[in-house]
Amino acid sequence: MRRSQPLTLLLLFAALMMLVPAVTATAGDTIKIGEINTYSKLTNFTFPYRNGWKLALAEINAAGGVMGKKIEVISRDDAGKPGEAVKIAEELVRKDKVALIMGSFFSHVGLALTDFSKRNKVLYVAAEPLSDALVWAKGNRYTFRLRPSTYMQAAMLAVEAAKKPAKRWATIAPNYAYGKDAVKSFKKVLLAKNPDAKFVAEQWPALFKINAGSEIQALTEANPEAVYNVTFGGDLAKFVREGKLRGFFKDRFVVSLLTGEPEYLDPLKAEAPVGWLVTGYPWYAIKTPAHTKFLDAYRKKYNDYPRTGSLVGYCTMMSVYHMLKKANSTDTEKMVDAMEGLTFASPVGPITYRKIDHQSTMGAYVGYTALKDGKGIMVDWKYMDGKDFLPSDAEVRKLRPAK
Repeated sequence: MRRSQPLTLLLLFAALMMLVPAVTATAGDTIKIGEINTYSKLTNFTFPYRNGWKLALAEINAAGGVMGKKIEVISRDDAGKPGEAVKIAEELVRKDKVALIMGSFFSHVGLALTDFSKRNKVLYVAAEPLSDALVWAKGNRYTFRLRPSTYMQAAMLAVEAAKKPAKRWATIAPNYAYGKDAVKSFKKVLLAKNPDAKFVAEQWPALFKINAGSEIQALTEANPEAVYNVTFGGDLAKFVREGKLRGFFKDRFVVSLLTGEPEYLDPLKAEAPVGWLVTGYPWYAIKTPAHTKFLDAYRKKYNDYPRTGSLVGYCTMMSVYHMLKKANSTDTEKMVDAMEGLTFASPVGPITYRKIDHQSTMGAYVGYTALKDGKGIMVDWKYMDGKDFLPSDAEVRKLRPAK
């Protein structure tokens, strides 16, 4: 028996070697994309986001893929932890040999992947992280962002808010990069439009650990005429309920970032606030041909309506597709060159990735909250093009490190 072992091992090795060409050929038939997001948390956003990029992926591959190959997405969950996201990115690049990384939700996770992309010269297409630093202070050649940044969305709201007579303002925002950026940007634009405005209070609850009663009490004592709110998810629900209970919102103008998005408005149901100026996604009222086509395809595939995440996921995947089509290569430097200035048609209109800072011109819908049939909706809304709310090239050069 012992003498037969070497022969057996030799035959086994030969058999395995015969399989190698087949495995390699199969792998060569696809272009691998690494996708990272926080699927174990914030499922009301990340699950629709995943549905969105899967819809786009199915459409792309059904039409023949790109460069004669289908696109294969290898998706991982970062658990909302920057360290875990970087570890996964390393595995995707080194082990799975992906051509690029896309995705992520939280700003601190996105910033960690931004640093990874710079150090390892790996293309990273950020989907959702809104921190301004992603494309400015921490921006680099290999990082691009799809969603309108914190500055862009805050500026959209500030421009509209400045039309109101309110002078005394208070703010409440989660105490991390996104919240701080959102308040800083809103203040800057509002004061430029309305120099007589002043901010009389700032509240900074820890993310997803808000003590809504204490926050409302502190804001009440400051007695503002208007409030700028940046809380979202469970924090938003607590803030809305506590504020209504205490009558805090009566006769006060409220501006609220992201609140009109179905992910955050729908769970409130009949408790949804009325008359707030918000950014959001009124999917039920957008009648353009491009959006109708997207809406019909999404409903057909999932028997559900799209959320903001769905739109972001779809456009992120389409960004990658159009970039690959333009680059006609998976060489990183050629893909980066293709991303700079890339323009493609989307359900919300043309989107361009600016060459100077790698920020896309995707816009946002701005309007007011209302109740209809016991549910929150957006009314009197308009789409505000992102290109109209981006700093000038001169300003960007001051904000962004030299290449």
